[in-house]
Amino acid sequence: MTYKAIQWATGAMGRAVLRTMIDHPDVEVVGVYTYSPQKVGQDIGLLAGRAETGVLATDDLSQILALDADVVVHAGMLKPYTDHTDDFVPLLESHKNVICLNGYSNPAYWDQEHSRRIAQACLDGDASFMGAGMNPGVVVEQLAATASGLCSRVDTIRITECFDAAEIRNPHYLFEMLGFGGSVDNDPNDPAWGPTAALNPMYEETVSVLAARLGMRLDAVTTAHEFLPATTDLTLPAGLVAQGTVSHTRWRWIGHVGGAPMIVLTINWFVEEAHLGGDQGMWTVQIDGQPCVTLRTEVTKNPDDHSRMGAEQYSVGGVVVNALPYVVDAPAGIVMRPLSTPYRHVW
Repeated sequence: MTYKAIQWATGAMGRAVLRTMIDHPDVEVVGVYTYSPQKVGQDIGLLAGRAETGVLATDDLSQILALDADVVVHAGMLKPYTDHTDDFVPLLESHKNVICLNGYSNPAYWDQEHSRRIAQACLDGDASFMGAGMNPGVVVEQLAATASGLCSRVDTIRITECFDAAEIRNPHYLFEMLGFGGSVDNDPNDPAWGPTAALNPMYEETVSVLAARLGMRLDAVTTAHEFLPATTDLTLPAGLVAQGTVSHTRWRWIGHVGGAPMIVLTINWFVEEAHLGGDQGMWTVQIDGQPCVTLRTEVTKNPDDHSRMGAEQYSVGGVVVNALPYVVDAPAGIVMRPLSTPYRHVW
């Protein structure tokens, strides 16, 4: 089966998914929505570093809604969590399934208007909505849950991510949305502060998915975020991170079960390695119980690939194309992604 897909947004991750879908023999990309006026009217193949396709990018929502498509892959820029709902609703109402890369893996966790709006739009458009990605996504919601199947008792689960953000080239994203180069005196645990307001709901929801998969009832999800200072001036593609300003953000969400910390999700985003300490590797899952389990996951590019696209970007593209059959075949409504969405061989 060939899936007709629309890519929403063409930032670094959006372009990576777009390229993956253009390359995949089971996907036909029929449209691209872009925020950038400079990209409007450009051939989507050229935007993805591929041959021309004859399909042009647009910033006109009415053109996107008029397209005949099975699915929209939404990779909007990180912003306050509920702000993307206004994108989802008309897409779903136009009979297009939606895959979201920025969380929304379990909107039912929130007793809020945005989850009810999404669910109603799914019913109105006979469409399905699913969150997908690496983290949020595969690492916590699939790998950690699967690894727990080796245990007869689970005491704690710790998931750690380490991501080098030094090559991010978008100054707004690096400095404003992720908080690099700011004052370490800011309080990253203030839920009203911009990056925290965007990340807290997304990753609390991720913790809730793992808890639900393991039959656990969360008492609460607390935070223990930290800012760590640059040891020297750092000149990056996006700009300067001055000595003493934030060069490492250590985000930590703690899911409490039965009055004790049970699930600890730590995300290290850094532009220098000085503060990594014992945290190494792209993703690590550590389960303490009987027996104890350690799962380390690294992704690396095919040695024949010499593009600037990173291995983690390719992995998100893979996650999306492997999730397409599930969201398209699902009944109308919000779908929690299955525990496994494996690669499907194309004959």
